[in-house]
Amino acid sequence: MPEPTQLAQRFRGFLPVIVDVETGGFEAQRHALLEIAAVIPQMDSSGQLAPARTISTHVQPFPGSLLDPKSLEVNGIRPDHPLRIALPEAEALEHVFTPVRQAVRAAGCQRAILVGHNAAFDLGFLNAAIARNGSKRSPFHPFSCFDTVSLAGLAFGQTVLARALQAAGLTWDASQAHSAVYDAERTAELFCLIVNTWRRLSMDGVSDAPDP
Repeated sequence: MPEPTQLAQRFRGFLPVIVDVETGGFEAQRHALLEIAAVIPQMDSSGQLAPARTISTHVQPFPGSLLDPKSLEVNGIRPDHPLRIALPEAEALEHVFTPVRQAVRAAGCQRAILVGHNAAFDLGFLNAAIARNGSKRSPFHPFSCFDTVSLAGLAFGQTVLARALQAAGLTWDASQAHSAVYDAERTAELFCLIVNTWRRLSMDGVSDAPDP
């Protein structure tokens, strides 16, 4: 493994990867996983974090899974649409995990940590799919995560993603919401902004501190 990069050192050996899933309901063991998107960030030489790459796929409902019509109404997904190109769960997981593993190694990190808006929901569906398919090489920490709900509540006093983005001066298009790619990319922007703002404030605090 290469020497730990500035990115690895910033998050104690973890590579933050922003993830959003779209599903056929709220119960990870029973409802279908329908979309996965993951955004891999990068850090420049000045320590600024920015979204760098998005990986995504549609997912075929696993055999026997349930699809709640109310959830499908919200996310607009039609699992049986003839033009919907979707991978079986095991292939979908590997499609996402392979580039994440590569990014973990390239950054000198030990593993990835999921970043999400209501991250426990996304991690719960991801872990359920991992268990169903006997995946042995998940790059993600199985229970730790970064939640932008908490971070945005602290930084901007808002916990709803759309309102947090608007409070942060970032764009939000409601017509594109509930797409895994769109939500993951907007969450990534929010996460990077909060991390970068905290870094700037910390550096300002150090530079303004009186000499001992």
